[in-house]
Amino acid sequence: MHVRRWTGLSALLLLACGCASEPEGPETGFELYDAPQPAAAEDWPVHARPAEDPSLAYRWLDAILETSARRVDRIGARPTTIAREMMIPVVAMYDAWACYDATAVGTLLGGELRQPEEQRTLENKRLAIGYAVTRCLEDLFPEDLEWVHEQARKLGVDPANTSTDPTTPAGVGNAVAAAQLEYRHHDGANQLGDGEGSDGTPYADTSGYAPTCGPDDPQDPDRWKNIPFAKPDGSGFFYPAPLTPHWGKVKTIGYTDPEPFRTPGPPKASDPQLKHETDECMQANASLTLRQKAIVELMRDGPRSTGQSGHWLRFAQDLSRRDGYDLDQDVKLFFAVGCMAHDAFVMCWEEKYRHDSSRPYWYVRHFYAGQEVLGYAGPCEGFKKVPAEEWHPYSPATFVTPPFPGYPSGHSTISGACAKVLELHSGSDRCEFVAERVAGELTESDCTSFEMQAIEGIPAQDVPESKQVRLALPTWSSVAEMAAESRMLGGYHIRTDNDHGLVLGRDMAAACYPRYAAFWEGTAQPLK
Repeated sequence: MHVRRWTGLSALLLLACGCASEPEGPETGFELYDAPQPAAAEDWPVHARPAEDPSLAYRWLDAILETSARRVDRIGARPTTIAREMMIPVVAMYDAWACYDATAVGTLLGGELRQPEEQRTLENKRLAIGYAVTRCLEDLFPEDLEWVHEQARKLGVDPANTSTDPTTPAGVGNAVAAAQLEYRHHDGANQLGDGEGSDGTPYADTSGYAPTCGPDDPQDPDRWKNIPFAKPDGSGFFYPAPLTPHWGKVKTIGYTDPEPFRTPGPPKASDPQLKHETDECMQANASLTLRQKAIVELMRDGPRSTGQSGHWLRFAQDLSRRDGYDLDQDVKLFFAVGCMAHDAFVMCWEEKYRHDSSRPYWYVRHFYAGQEVLGYAGPCEGFKKVPAEEWHPYSPATFVTPPFPGYPSGHSTISGACAKVLELHSGSDRCEFVAERVAGELTESDCTSFEMQAIEGIPAQDVPESKQVRLALPTWSSVAEMAAESRMLGGYHIRTDNDHGLVLGRDMAAACYPRYAAFWEGTAQPLK
């Protein structure tokens, strides 16, 4: 019997069935285990807790994350655009700071605005950073101008001061932001809705992509197809459009040539491996422990989700608090992680729409049409036999599974990339935080208890009414692996999506991080 261990913190030990012929129903040879929590985790600090004495860069990052979350509250999560909307202000923050450093060069202006030594004070850095971030947030979030200006004033910025006098910190901050915004307004993202082929709305697709199968067409298991989402008001269903198919053409910071990062692609329906991985995903999804539910929701990141970019910038803040970073260190750290998340999303999306692959939602319906399978029966209903045509990931009906192709997994790609950047930047893979969650709060918050169903050899488990879960996060790499694992547990991805995503992200980080560092080392050329 072949044994393969998934190396994440909440490890799955998956024993692949060595049957001589294909079973009639889902494979049941997989056994799922939870790895024990490290004893030392009892003393580890809590992930994403407020800092006691944060640098101004840290406080501005809080404002950036909250501004993004406010938009998510209104229109929902769009992880690609979120990553760009975070990258732009953290790059402007870096560019403003670089003007007051003896060595660093800006991403667009190089050393053009470098200030004389007597001007390189902490206060001038703080002011320049504040104006740079404020101008970017005004541009990116015009619907929140009043709130942005309120935060700016709290952090020492006068929103009315639009000077570009390069001899003043306000002028420096405003100037670098203006350069950044001019560069980004036509970077391929279609922020202004004026790109060729656009329908005129911000971030609208300019690629001309269309699914090969419409909602009412027969399914092609090897191609992406829209999935019906329940309307929040309960009035029916709708089919969300595919998210930003054009994103692979957005300008990046750490790489220009996508060819070194090309992925081999997922298994096809004709390959027995795809059915095997579909069965693995189904059983993982239908046997979730309390802790695994917490993992799924931690990495799904909630209704105010700022995506994996926001999640990993929070992990960057963890590193800052743990190691006592100052403003200079925070600026470089947030710059590296923000750029990496953006670049990884661009490359991941290029591969997603190149391969145009399906997801477990449709794989289950393809392989088990007309049969019953074990699946999530809905909030507070546990896991039961359901028709394959009703199989559903462990997710609210209002957000069944992300509306874009599955391969490679975005969570896995961005997590693999950002975790590696944190390791490279800090010089160690050590994380040593814990995440505190209430299991099920995002998916079935009205339940007072959970009970695992004893079906097809999966043992029944009585879960305590208290659903508080502490998840140990010993290393950056294990957090990335937990993020990847969560996507199979949740029913959103097969294993290959996750495995290849982690490899892609880590390969990107190894190539891109030295290019980010070259800016503060003073050896980088301005972006073109």
